[in-house]
Amino acid sequence: MSNAFLYRMPAGIPGDVSRKDSLTVEPAVIGATAAAEFGLAVQLDGSTGTLLPMASNASARGLLVRPYPAQSTTTAQGAAAPVAGAQADVMRRGYMTVKCTAGTPAPGATVYVQVVAASGKPVGSIAAADDAGNREVLTGCTFMGAADADGNVEIAYNI
Repeated sequence: MSNAFLYRMPAGIPGDVSRKDSLTVEPAVIGATAAAEFGLAVQLDGSTGTLLPMASNASARGLLVRPYPAQSTTTAQGAAAPVAGAQADVMRRGYMTVKCTAGTPAPGATVYVQVVAASGKPVGSIAAADDAGNREVLTGCTFMGAADADGNVEIAYNI
C-alpha cells in the first residue's frame, strides 16, 4: 500500500536539518531538565555547560537536532524525546524543520519561541504569533514557507 499526496508533501520531521549544505552544528550535553522534543530552541547553562529549555530573556544557543538512530527515548505519543545527560547536537546556523505550535507561518515572518509552558506548547517550541509574555522573538530566525497539515515548517536560523 502506498500513500498519495494530493496537494503537498509533508514539510519534514521536527528537529531534522533540512539543508545540509548551509549548516553549523556543535555537540553539547543535555542538562538535567531536558527539552521536551527535538527541534526546540535551547539555551546554554553557563554554570554546567549543559543545554536547558529556553527561559525568558535568555539567548538561544540554537535548535536541538534530532539524532539518528540513537540517543533518544519516546514520549507517550511515540515521538522521539531527548534524554537528560545524553550527548546532543545543536544547530547554531542552518535550516531545520520545526513544529509550529501557534499562528500561521509565512515566508520571512517573525519566529517566536515559547518561554512559558502551555498546553501543547513546550518551552522552546516555535510559533508564528506573539503571546503576551509567554513567547519571545527568536533573533536571527525566519520562516521559509507555510506549514504542512501537521504544522511542520522549515525555518532559517542565523543565515
